[in-house]
Amino acid sequence: MAKKVLIVTNSFDLHADLVVPLLTARDCAVFRINLDAFPRDYQICQLFTHNKMSSEIRHLPTGASIDLAEVGAVWTRKPADFAFASEDLTVQERAYAKMETEHALFGLLYPLDCYWMSHPVALRGAMWKGEQLQRAMTMGFRVPASIVTNSPERVRAFKESVQGDLVFKCLSSPMLGAEAVADEDRIATGLATTIVTDEMMESLDAVSEVACHFQEYIHKQYELRVTIIAGRIFAAKLHSQDDPRTAVDSRDMSAEILYEATELPDEIKERCLVFVQSYGLNYSALDLIVTPEGEYVFLENNPSGQFLYVEQLIPEFKMLDAVADRLSQEAACRI
Repeated sequence: MAKKVLIVTNSFDLHADLVVPLLTARDCAVFRINLDAFPRDYQICQLFTHNKMSSEIRHLPTGASIDLAEVGAVWTRKPADFAFASEDLTVQERAYAKMETEHALFGLLYPLDCYWMSHPVALRGAMWKGEQLQRAMTMGFRVPASIVTNSPERVRAFKESVQGDLVFKCLSSPMLGAEAVADEDRIATGLATTIVTDEMMESLDAVSEVACHFQEYIHKQYELRVTIIAGRIFAAKLHSQDDPRTAVDSRDMSAEILYEATELPDEIKERCLVFVQSYGLNYSALDLIVTPEGEYVFLENNPSGQFLYVEQLIPEFKMLDAVADRLSQEAACRI
């Protein structure tokens, strides 16, 4: 009997919503954990007796359950804050409940000897921007001249050493932490990649509060979103320079720029594959620049990056099917 696919995500994940019926159509059983309802809507049990372990997760609203020995593939998608049965927990009680829940959940999942897209350890190891730049350089990519520092003096010196403009980029999230606080506590909703102006340089002492990330601004012919799913490459060419709203940061989806499928040179294709595989990832999305001179420049790696918007703009990619194909195939081969 073929094993099942476990999806770990949140209840707002449209990617998972669309992949589940594709897996079902492939006769693949699915169990989904929505972390924003966990552990409130779930019951878990991990039992160790007679040198054996058994683990089970039950979804209380539906009664559906899964013996984790039945799992043949895991798709880890998006995190979320845990939800608890009691809404009136004190700050300390909530902090303790969160820590205990994390230990309990990952103590259940980490022992799974199955296919992961991708394992949490690999995801965490691949998320650090400074390490990514170092790894990309060692693999032959050109990377922008960059600095991460909380020294205003170092930033000023770096600015003088760079030919042309400087950009500021968030290391963790362009949301500026807005996603981690209540609505009433938000003072800003986000910041795109931004060219540093003379006025911003005059306020550079603020850098001493927290380490900031600056890079030389590299002029673009176009950009690339290279999504890798289980070794398959989907390279999207973004005509970001066709609209001023996306010229510096292509993530402004209000601009209807052209996305089209493209073929990477063999050398770049291999370099992207080796880069992703070096982390032990079975999924990742890389952002690259192609300069007016035709040089490929590495920007960053997104080990849990979104891909649905790319498929919506380039329907021939069929990345949802690629995910469903690999998960169902891996579950089926672990009978």
